[in-house]
Amino acid sequence: MSDHSDEAPAGIDIENVTRWLRETVGAAGGLVEGPLSFHQIAGGRSNLTFHVTDTAGNSWALRRPPTGNVLASAHDMGREHRVMSALAPTAVPVPTMIGLCDDETVNGAPFYVMNWVDGTVVRNNTIAENFDVATRRTMGVSVVENLAKIHQVEIDEVGLGDFAKRNGYIARQLRRWKGQVDAVESPTDPMIDRAFDELSSRIPEQTSTRLVHGDYRLDNTIVDDDGNVIAILDWELTTLGDPLADLGAMLTYWTRPGDAVVALSDPPTLADGFLERDEVVAIYEEAMGGNVGDVAYYHAFATWRLACILDGVVDRYRAGAMGDDGGFDVDAWAGQVTTLATTSLDLATGSN
Repeated sequence: MSDHSDEAPAGIDIENVTRWLRETVGAAGGLVEGPLSFHQIAGGRSNLTFHVTDTAGNSWALRRPPTGNVLASAHDMGREHRVMSALAPTAVPVPTMIGLCDDETVNGAPFYVMNWVDGTVVRNNTIAENFDVATRRTMGVSVVENLAKIHQVEIDEVGLGDFAKRNGYIARQLRRWKGQVDAVESPTDPMIDRAFDELSSRIPEQTSTRLVHGDYRLDNTIVDDDGNVIAILDWELTTLGDPLADLGAMLTYWTRPGDAVVALSDPPTLADGFLERDEVVAIYEEAMGGNVGDVAYYHAFATWRLACILDGVVDRYRAGAMGDDGGFDVDAWAGQVTTLATTSLDLATGSN
């Protein structure tokens, strides 16, 4: 990530952001030296993330919404900033927040800045292969154990008790994502609607209310050289609700050799050493101190939700709202939407 440019990437007003960051860091007793450089980080398919550096070698990460075609209720910078700020004193590893700017005259949209965390985002199998087999197993265990840490947070104690409605999580999520899908400009795959109907008719009883990350997976974390998770990222979908939804999502993304459906392009967990899905569930249960029961419904729900997310991402790329991070095959990802929606329907009805 060292190929910074002095030219302003899409989504960054260099002069205004530099002024804001100098004032914000200065108010905390810090110093921003010389001109800033901004480099968009490839990999994220929703909000935009930039690596910001100054001439003294200080580093930050800046997060902002896409530059256009933003759906209502999505890409709320304030929510993401609030969650990570609240989690700072807990066992959940998060970057240190620098500040939130909700004045859209500064950069065209709200944004927040946090300290840069040195480590590795294991986005794909190629990166995973840079670690040895034993370290990959450590990585898998750490990812699962940190999911349990999220679900063990006492939401009232950290000031998140009023963050969202507590009950009816799955029903709310189904309505939310169906609404987002209905709002996109390009036609939506009809399999999403069919899976929605099936999932809506089978909602299980919610037995607890916890903090739910909403998009928890290996490539939304930063790990150190030993494979330990040192930061959890991408909290934009966080809410209160049923923690098993996070576990179901993790199982959806946790691709293993022989799987018929691959949720991510070049998934890192295909590499030798990563846990099998039953091990993921067992380690989570041990960390939580109890049996979580049948997670099949949550696996189906997470697969459908991923189809909805990718449907929105494809729509934004077609509209030119995601900048130029290179390598995104719109047609291939549109095909993934169909595959995921179909798989969700099969999982929900017990066909798989």
